[in-house]
Amino acid sequence: MLHIMFRYNWLVREQWYRWCEDIPEEELLRIRTGGVGGILHTLFHIADVEWSWIRALQGKPDFQESFENYATLEKVRKLDEAFKAEVEQFVNAWDGSMENRPFYDPQQDGRVAVDTWGEVIRHVIAHEIHHIGQLSVWAREAGKKPVSANLIGKGLMDVSES
Repeated sequence: MLHIMFRYNWLVREQWYRWCEDIPEEELLRIRTGGVGGILHTLFHIADVEWSWIRALQGKPDFQESFENYATLEKVRKLDEAFKAEVEQFVNAWDGSMENRPFYDPQQDGRVAVDTWGEVIRHVIAHEIHHIGQLSVWAREAGKKPVSANLIGKGLMDVSES
């Protein structure tokens, strides 16, 4: 089921990228109330956080680039595409033995939080869904119909006849 939720997030994210194609750049970059900034910055943030957490689980270094270096729709999409290959490989290799592996997360105050890989991976899924809700509100504020966040009807699961 885990890979289905990632596929859902990737599909909805791609639909948001297509939605952005018809929106003026100044509207995509406009700073909004809530979230990490504007529409485009939020899409950058979603891809960055997804990739960063997956890399953290694998013990790899984090992404340290600033949004200012990617402040166009084309650049955000290309970055997301580059990140997705590694994320998808990790998600497709996920198995039950990974669920309860401990993840040691150093905190700024010097403590080390201990979570499970299963908690972290579900946080990644929920994080994007949260921000997709923000994008929907901002789309309405801009007078545009948002991308549907409905999981039903996206063809993510095979229906077999009995």
